[in-house]
Amino acid sequence: MFRLFASYLIVLTIPMFASAQEPSPSLPDPCAEGKAQVTRLESRLRDWPALARYRVDNSKVVAPGKNEQRVVFMGDSITDAWDDPKYGGFFPGKPYIDRGIGGQTTPQMLIRFRPDVIALKPKVVVILAGTNDIAGNTGPMTVEAIENNLTSMFELAHANKIRVVLASLLPISDYEKNREGKPIIRTVQRPPEQIKALNEWLRKYAAATGSVYLDYYSAMVDEKDFLKDELSEDGLHPNQRAMT
Repeated sequence: MFRLFASYLIVLTIPMFASAQEPSPSLPDPCAEGKAQVTRLESRLRDWPALARYRVDNSKVVAPGKNEQRVVFMGDSITDAWDDPKYGGFFPGKPYIDRGIGGQTTPQMLIRFRPDVIALKPKVVVILAGTNDIAGNTGPMTVEAIENNLTSMFELAHANKIRVVLASLLPISDYEKNREGKPIIRTVQRPPEQIKALNEWLRKYAAATGSVYLDYYSAMVDEKDFLKDELSEDGLHPNQRAMT
C-alpha cells in the first residue's frame, strides 16, 4: 500500500572556515522538493483515479486470440509489483495483464475498471483491493463502503461475461526492528480485525456469486495476525520469497 507522498529533509553542510577567496558553493533550493510535491499533488487531483497511467498501454492491447485465456490483475502496489523481477517477475510469456497502481483504493479502481479491465476483454479478472482503503489513503472508509465498491466491480465484470477471482487482503506486519535487531511494535495503520472482517466478507461473497476466493491471508499470517516477518522487507509488500 501504498508511495503517495514522501517528505525529505535537505541538510546543507557548509564549511565553517571557508577561504574568503573561495567561490561560494552552489546550494540546492530548499523549496525545490516542496514545489515538486505540490506539482505531484496538482497532477493527482487532475486525474484522481489515474486513468492516464495505462491509457497508452491499453491502446496497444489487441483483441484476444480465439483460444487466449487473458487475465487482468486489478489492484494496488502489491499487484503493481507482480511483474517486477525484484518481486519474482511473475508470468513471463503468459497472456496476463497487470493493471495495479500503487496506493490506490477501491473507489479509484472502480472508476478505472472499464478502461483498465472491461475494454481489454479478459476471460478473468483478479481483484486484490481494500488494504489502502483501511489505511485511509483517500479518506476514511468503512468496511461496508469497501464491500460496496468490490460488489460494483464484480457486477461490472459479470455483466461483461468476465469471471472474477476475489483475492483476500494480505496480513500486514507492524513489526519494526530496533537497534539491536529485535522486533518491536509500531502504530497499526491497518488493524488486523478490519482485514479479517473484509476477508470473511470476500470469502462469503465469492461463494454466493460462484466466484473464486483466493486466500493469500491464511498462507502468510503469523500467530499475531501479522504478515510473517520473513515474507516482507517493509511489512506491507511481499518480497521475492513470498512470491515463489
